[in-house]
Amino acid sequence: MSNAKPEELNKSYEFADVEEKWLKVWEEHNCFEATMDEGKPSFSIVIPPPNVTGVLHVGHALNNTMQDVLTRYHRMCGENTLWVPGTDHAGIATQNVVERQLATENKSRYDLGRDAFIDRVWEWRHEKGGTIINQLKKLGCSCDWSRERFTMDEGLSKAVREVFVRLYKEGLIYKGDYIVNWCPRCLTALADDEVDHEECHGKLYHLRYPFADGSGHVVVATTRPETMLGDTGVAVHPDDERYAHLAGVGIDLPLTGRKIPVVFDPHVQKDFGTGALKVTPSHDRDDYEIGRRHNLEMCKVMDDHGVMNKEAGNYAGLDRYACRKAIVEDLEQRGFLEKIEDYDHALGMCYRCNTVVEPTTSVQWFVAVRPLADKAVAAVREERINLHPKTWYNTFYNWMDNIRDWCISRQIWWGHRIPAWNCPACGELIVEATDPTQCPSCSSTELVQETDVLDTWFSSALWPFSTMGWPENSSDLKTFYPTSILVTSFDILFFWVARMMMMGIHFMDEVPFRDVYLHALVRDKHGKKMSKSTGNVIDPLEVMAQYGTDAMRFTLAAFAAQGREIKLDEERIEGYRFFINKIWNASRFALMHVSDGDDSIQNLADRPQELPLVHQWILSRTARTISEVRNGLDDYHFNEVASANYQFIWHEFCDWYLEWIKADLFSDDETAKNQARSVLLIVLETILKLIHPITPFVTEEIWSVLPGERNVLMLEPYPQRQDDWINETAEQDVNLLMGIITGIRNIRAEADVHPSLKIEAFVTGVDAPTAELINNFRAAISDMTRLSGLQIEPQTEKPADAATYIFNDIEIYVPLKGLIDVESELAKLVRERTKVEASLKQVTGKLSNKKFLENAPEAVVDKEKDKQREFDTRLARIAEAETRLHSIAS
Repeated sequence: MSNAKPEELNKSYEFADVEEKWLKVWEEHNCFEATMDEGKPSFSIVIPPPNVTGVLHVGHALNNTMQDVLTRYHRMCGENTLWVPGTDHAGIATQNVVERQLATENKSRYDLGRDAFIDRVWEWRHEKGGTIINQLKKLGCSCDWSRERFTMDEGLSKAVREVFVRLYKEGLIYKGDYIVNWCPRCLTALADDEVDHEECHGKLYHLRYPFADGSGHVVVATTRPETMLGDTGVAVHPDDERYAHLAGVGIDLPLTGRKIPVVFDPHVQKDFGTGALKVTPSHDRDDYEIGRRHNLEMCKVMDDHGVMNKEAGNYAGLDRYACRKAIVEDLEQRGFLEKIEDYDHALGMCYRCNTVVEPTTSVQWFVAVRPLADKAVAAVREERINLHPKTWYNTFYNWMDNIRDWCISRQIWWGHRIPAWNCPACGELIVEATDPTQCPSCSSTELVQETDVLDTWFSSALWPFSTMGWPENSSDLKTFYPTSILVTSFDILFFWVARMMMMGIHFMDEVPFRDVYLHALVRDKHGKKMSKSTGNVIDPLEVMAQYGTDAMRFTLAAFAAQGREIKLDEERIEGYRFFINKIWNASRFALMHVSDGDDSIQNLADRPQELPLVHQWILSRTARTISEVRNGLDDYHFNEVASANYQFIWHEFCDWYLEWIKADLFSDDETAKNQARSVLLIVLETILKLIHPITPFVTEEIWSVLPGERNVLMLEPYPQRQDDWINETAEQDVNLLMGIITGIRNIRAEADVHPSLKIEAFVTGVDAPTAELINNFRAAISDMTRLSGLQIEPQTEKPADAATYIFNDIEIYVPLKGLIDVESELAKLVRERTKVEASLKQVTGKLSNKKFLENAPEAVVDKEKDKQREFDTRLARIAEAETRLHSIAS
């Protein structure tokens, strides 16, 4: 595929126009569609499906930039490449969105009824659900959009039913009464990993529980005194002699008139507190296990809304927190309150609505995960699945070793309805993939389907194989399963990644992916979590509109070091926009010298040894950069890929090579000119290919105007390693020349010598071959440093009033007498130092003020700390400059 070529690049890079253009070209020409050519290796990746309710945030931008970098790289490597896109139906989140929409109409879902409500959610999904997909396209994601999936589309719904039924018939799904995490706001059970634990400042209440025989009391402690109404026992350790006499005596439970037993259980830590534990089996997970071991009564004292029920006696009808207040007052009045202490502890919160979760007993559906988990752990231990970075292995093993059965039922309407039916006539439970028409036991046709839906993560756990056509044995599965890598955030390692391992291995008899790359969360530049309330959120869409998508993508890649927190700074994004502009401007310069139909352009890269030194050097550096970039991509070191590209393009190609060859490009020597033009084009083409996976838009636009008929860049072959280009001698020689030029330039800059003034330089401490090398480049060195003369000597005395620069064993002297007024320059520095010290004193005073630190917004305090660091740095630079000037004067 080729495109109409623009005649030249615009003077400035108008990223908005370029991005719109290439998104359209790529889509119109189906550039992202997967190939399935026989004999080719395959690379496949499935997108972590964003919630259908979502909009692009900076975490999405990071995650999908990484995936796109890998996808574009492997596509350019000639592999059959598939990136599967899609969205998650996000049960609780989506239902909440539509319920809020109904609330504006003074309606609830119950006013509509289940079927009409579900229709309303589908309607919302068709209208609004494509937002994040369109935003991912704008980010440049090269997914195969023809294969876009949704976790409730027809194919995935079929897969979900098939998996549920098979697991049930294998005895790995069961229904039972169990302690679950319950959200009183969302009115549904939550899996353990759907509960966020937040540290909070609470109270610890010490309560006196009287012995039933009147001989005394025991003190128990709780953070939730309202749950005492559901206590059905007090547990002590069997070896705790303090309570041995209570066997058969029991406890009079305050405020209830009930007598509860004392049970002896090794779970209790006899050295913790009083060694006695109140047991509330219906409202605490650990207590539930104690209650089961000792056959204690289950007494549930709250309803699903967190309101006390009739079992709470006089407190029935009170909200749980109002009940807590009333209970504490009554206990105190009746002498049952020993004391109240401040107590910091972790509170379980609903991951969707941030409501405090209430552990409670409920009839739910569960997956017995131990057999599935064991196979997943074995796959990781046997290195059939590799985790990156390796620091996650211990966390993974620890969590999997202590995994509990997975509660998969949710008491909402939007989602995959559990394929189970009850027969009221005979009590039969029917679980089938297709809706039954009659009871297999009694033939009754009056069947009632389970009202619960499956946990959203249940369908997501099937994502790698369900999106490729399972349970059918599709060509996609044959070509692309198992997938190559999963890229995702570390915080859903157990929500999603571990469950995909379990389901993939169980149903496909093969791991779902070979590698798992777990990236960190994106924080602000100070390492703080981004939040709207703090005001430190970086919106990727706004950043892309301001600086361009390529600058955003490159910044994210540059920050993505394995195992390291990502501290995103908008100033760095702006800085990388300058880098994108640098590539653009360097390409414009190159295009002035390489043009369509120029027969003089020849490919000399196959005989680099015949080329002049600077061309040998740039080809050698190009070869090393190719290897560095490919190694980084193969090993998922995105930051190293970005760094290698940045260093080579800016500091070697732009800063040095283009400067070296300007004389040749404008020379009358046709051989020198053609050599420079040829190598320039070779290196520029290589650069565009190397960096394209990170910065697809600017590279595609530049590529399109290079000489000759061209396919789109994203379908060009990725640069192969070029070991025959590597020339260590050329690199050493040019590094020496660059060191000398840098030294002279540094002296000019530090001494503030006016650019129009020419200076003289002395290079000493060189042997004969080095002197010859420098002499051969005398003209280039003089032009690049504005020299009036260059003396090259094995040894020489340091001239008076000369500044010195040392590079390796070479000393460079530049006499400054008459070029600068040392006393005047020192006076300027004194004035500047006085000003900076005054500013530093002001900032330090603020940061020493306790009231300022306590009352000022966090962002304001951080800004003052930044100022303090900046002033300290400026003072250090002033001191260095003063030292240099004193050395000149001495």
